[in-house]
Amino acid sequence: MPAPVVIPSTLQPHRASRIVVVLPAYNEEANIGSLLRRIFESLSDEHLGFSIIVVDDGSNDRTRQILEEYGAGFPLIVHRHDNNQGLGATLRDGLREAAAVAGERDIVITMDADESHTPGLMIRMIRMIREGYDVVIASRYQPGSRIYGLGLGRRLISRAASLLMRLVFPTPGVSDFTCGYRAYRAEALQQAYARYGDSLVDQDGFQCMVDILLKLRRLPLIFGEVPLILRYDLKRGKSKMHLARTTVKTLRLLCRRRFGGRP
Repeated sequence: MPAPVVIPSTLQPHRASRIVVVLPAYNEEANIGSLLRRIFESLSDEHLGFSIIVVDDGSNDRTRQILEEYGAGFPLIVHRHDNNQGLGATLRDGLREAAAVAGERDIVITMDADESHTPGLMIRMIRMIREGYDVVIASRYQPGSRIYGLGLGRRLISRAASLLMRLVFPTPGVSDFTCGYRAYRAEALQQAYARYGDSLVDQDGFQCMVDILLKLRRLPLIFGEVPLILRYDLKRGKSKMHLARTTVKTLRLLCRRRFGGRP
């Protein structure tokens, strides 16, 4: 009988990449259960290993109880803030945890917990990361994108903000600086933490999404986008974003980053 072939350790196949989904959540009792099921279905159908990190930002509805119920059957990690701290702090804690637990070949995905982001789009974003992109953004401004349930005024403001950011901070592959639905190569995210530490996410409100990209664009990363189907018509409950306040904070941030030195 011939001797068995021994494969050198350097040629052993790597484990398949894992998906780590980060969900910032505040008072999402009407949405979080359905979203978790849809994430589970989308990733399980593709036979992808995954875990979900939910940061409950001090919810005072049944969000906490629903997460406890789903924790028995889902690969779920839940962190809870005793008090509401805002999207910035919530995303900071979720991304920091994801970067810590992920292997360098894993993929970290952030998305809203209100069901306005369709989980099925993750598959295309994951494919692009595997094709060589470091950051993939679900964009409202790519051909094929659709927006449902959002008023004309807010859509015009978002479009104007996109044009301004592209003018002031042109970044190859990026047209949507504010959407929170993104996929990151874990290795790229870990590089960002090595450079910035916790200051990678140091804005308190929704402007944190812009600030993260302004910092990542200083690294040798490849950015890409996929068209987003934004379903605000499926969202139940009030929006957490105060448009006027977020607009003012974002404009102040852009001025600081443009004229106040490096992030």
